[in-house]
Amino acid sequence: MAVIRATEEEIRLLARLIRAEAEGDGEMGMLLVGNVGVNRVRGDCLDFEEIDTIKRMVFQSPGGFEAVQKPYFYQHARDREIRLARRVVQGERYDPATYALWFFRPTEACPPTWYNQWNSGRYKSHCFYHPSPNNCPSVY
Repeated sequence: MAVIRATEEEIRLLARLIRAEAEGDGEMGMLLVGNVGVNRVRGDCLDFEEIDTIKRMVFQSPGGFEAVQKPYFYQHARDREIRLARRVVQGERYDPATYALWFFRPTEACPPTWYNQWNSGRYKSHCFYHPSPNNCPSVY
């Protein structure tokens, strides 16, 4: 059962996002980015109180994803990314993005905190950050 509502158009939009943000990190990297996106829709907290659809999450500004400002975001979603997007919308979660609301790609080691959020781990090129359960219980 889906953990957030998603139209077919939104699934394709999420698929484009995960491809643009993490294609170089393989399927698991794309699933982790998808987890962050789904968590932002579920969250209703912090910077994401008005983010209640995939479309709003993808195009959130400020505070959204850098990839949507780049030409490669506008490539078509492929079957692989569509399948991955469906999996995260159905509730599949993976560490270190299980409760993460943020990620970024540092040039060095992951800092222990990022904008006062805790590092939950690194997967290949991305560091993931989660809020405390007190600040965003709906993600947990």
